[in-house]
Amino acid sequence: MKQRRWTTVAVGLAAVLSLGLTACTPGGQANTNEGSSNTGEASGDYTIAIVPKDATNPWFVRMEEGVKQYAADTGLNVYQKGPAETDATMQAQVIQDLIAQGVDAIGVVPVDPGALETVLKQALDAGIVVVTHEGASQENTMYDIEAFNNSDYGAFIMDNLAEAMGEEGVYTTMVGHVTNASHNEWADGAVERAKEAYPNMTLLEAEPRVESQDDGEVAYQAAKELLKKYPEITGIVGTSSFDAPGVARAIEELGLAGKVFASGTGMPAANKSILEKGLVKSLTLWDPADAGYALASLATKILDGETVENGIDLGVAGYEDMQFAEGSDKILEGSGWVVINKDNVNDFGF
Repeated sequence: MKQRRWTTVAVGLAAVLSLGLTACTPGGQANTNEGSSNTGEASGDYTIAIVPKDATNPWFVRMEEGVKQYAADTGLNVYQKGPAETDATMQAQVIQDLIAQGVDAIGVVPVDPGALETVLKQALDAGIVVVTHEGASQENTMYDIEAFNNSDYGAFIMDNLAEAMGEEGVYTTMVGHVTNASHNEWADGAVERAKEAYPNMTLLEAEPRVESQDDGEVAYQAAKELLKKYPEITGIVGTSSFDAPGVARAIEELGLAGKVFASGTGMPAANKSILEKGLVKSLTLWDPADAGYALASLATKILDGETVENGIDLGVAGYEDMQFAEGSDKILEGSGWVVINKDNVNDFGF
C-alpha cells in the first residue's frame, strides 16, 4: 500500500490543507491538476475498506454494489467488510481487524457512534483516514457524509405521511436503534415538520419513539402492539429500512388498511407488494450504492491531499456539490433523496 502522508489527526488535517488539489470527474475517476504528483497510478496502491452496519442487510448489500463500482472505476483496492449482524461490538471488531491489516482508509456506517469512538481513534492515531456515513455525531472521524440534511429528510418523510393521513390524526415515530444518530435526527425532523405544518396531527405522548432494532420482525411486533394498545394511532414514521415494511405487515394483519398509514425509508423491489396494495402509500430513499461510492471517493481525495471544502464533487449523483452543514466543518450534506410509490417502484432497478 502507499505510504501514508500523516501519522496523527492533526498532522493529517494539515496535510489536507497543504497539498495540491485534484478533481474528480463523474464516475469517480481521479484527474491530476497540472504540477501535481497525485496521479491515478500512484493512487492505485491505496487500500480502502467500507464497513457497513450489517453485511447481510439488503440495504448494505446494495451499498456494496457502489463500493465495487468505485473499485472498478478507479482501479483502487476498495472493498466492503461488515459484521454478520447489526451489532456495535461486532462492528468495532471488524474495524480493529482492519487497523491490524494496515489499510489506508476506513469508511464506516456506525451502528452506535459512541461505541465506536475508541476504535476509530485508534485508527486515526495509526494514520488511517476515517470517514463516516450516517454518523453526524461521530467525533473520531475526519468527515461525515450525509445524503441530505437530516432534519430536511425527516420533514420529507412527514410530508409523505401527512398526505396519506389527510393531514390529521395521531402518529408516533420508529427508529432502528435509539442510539442511531441519523435515525433520531430524521424522526426529530419529522416531528418538527408536523408541529410547523400540520396542526391537526398529534404525536403520541405515551410512546413518542419506538425501537425496531433494524429488524423487520421486531418492527412488525412493535407496530402490532402499538396499534392494539393505542387504537387512536393512524400514522407511524419509520426510519430504518425495516420499519415501514414491518408496520405495513401489522396494518394488513389487523385489517387496518386505509385507516392506518406508514412512511419511511425502504428499498423499492423489496417493498413493491406493500406499495401496490396501498398498505404504504410511499417510501423515501437514497441509493445506498451511491453512498458507498461517495465514501470511497472522499477517502481517496483525502489520501491524495485534496482540500475538502464546500462544493466538493464525490463523483456520483446527489453528491456532486457537497456542502458543510450549518455550523460544522466536518459534516458534508448532499441532495440525494427520492420518493418511491406504486407508480415508480419498478423504475429503480434494485
